[in-house]
Amino acid sequence: MAYKISDACIQCGACESTCPVGAISQGDTQFVIDAGSCIDCGACAASCPVSAISPE
Repeated sequence: MAYKISDACIQCGACESTCPVGAISQGDTQFVIDAGSCIDCGACAASCPVSAISPE
């Protein structure tokens, strides 16, 4: 199960730098997680200051 970033994303970039497989990138309005690359480790969710990341 991959993680997903909600609309609460404030585009701080904290999650992108913590992803060990580079599955997170800047989208048009917020950061996005490539579900095919996500290894479900949860590092991104732990780094998000606004709790915008959760398991899908």
